[in-house]
Amino acid sequence: MLPDQLLSMPSPAKRIRAILALILVFAAPILSAAPVTAQVNWRMTTEYPQNNISGIGLTSFADRVAARTNGFVTVANAFDNELKISSGEMPRAALDGKIAGGDAFAGALSGLDPVLGLSTLPFLVQSVDVARAANVRARPLYEKALAARGLTLLYVTIWPATGLWSDRSLEGADDLPKLNLRAYDANSSEVMRGAGANAQFLPMDAALAGLREHRLNAFLTSGDGGAGRKLWDFLPYFTAINYAMPVSIAFVRSEAFATLPQPMQREVLAAAAETEQSQFALLAHRTIENYARMRDSGVRIAEPAPASLVAALRRAATSAIATWETQAGADATAIVEWARQQ
Repeated sequence: MLPDQLLSMPSPAKRIRAILALILVFAAPILSAAPVTAQVNWRMTTEYPQNNISGIGLTSFADRVAARTNGFVTVANAFDNELKISSGEMPRAALDGKIAGGDAFAGALSGLDPVLGLSTLPFLVQSVDVARAANVRARPLYEKALAARGLTLLYVTIWPATGLWSDRSLEGADDLPKLNLRAYDANSSEVMRGAGANAQFLPMDAALAGLREHRLNAFLTSGDGGAGRKLWDFLPYFTAINYAMPVSIAFVRSEAFATLPQPMQREVLAAAAETEQSQFALLAHRTIENYARMRDSGVRIAEPAPASLVAALRRAATSAIATWETQAGADATAIVEWARQQ
């Protein structure tokens, strides 16, 4: 409608209604493009640094959620165990309302359900492709285990292969009894003790304290976990035993997720799916980048690992896997059998 047409209207009331209609027509695109005022903020945490693969995942997820929900859902992340909540403590902290959720190392969650320890089983997967396929098969089991405890799985991050950081060169199996070693879950602790090492399962903060106090002289973790923590300051040797390719699992309290409107739930899950894909893409070159950073920092990398060392660990792994299979159930055991055939 043109201005002269408005002026020609005989009724002032009609002119006012027409002007208001024009304002709404032109304002609508502006209003629809404006960001939605934040309605929901989730506090999420990880015990790993922001530059670690776990921290990168949470950062990516937060960015994607904010973009996809147009600011309706935002995520405030805490890194490097800033909140003093370890991976194993995160489910309870989420249910108690201290956090909405977080990214937890899956091995530390195996006390909730044995299936959550699948990815840390020793020497089960030896390639990125097998690790991904195994976790695709396991994902419904992870979801079920978390849902039974009031938690909603968001995405899974596969870590680079686990190795041994130590304060000395490891030449073979005879060196294992010389290690006071931090393991990252109950299974790995059992395997390392079975092979002769003095091993214990410790959360990262407790392990770092033990390292600084010279009570520990070895860590079982990936190059990613070690590089993020600058383990080379104490442990300048890394032996690439390819023990496992474990995962961390990002989750949120189911109650917090359920309170979102259905369209927002769909966007959050879409953001989580995109994060899982980008985390897997990151894995493709992560080991190379970690090794370069480690070598630049003076780490001596033994690859391949000494044959007698790996053989001793594989022998010790047999009983740990058998015990896990009796606890985890038929569906989880079927995934192990599939992985063995690859």
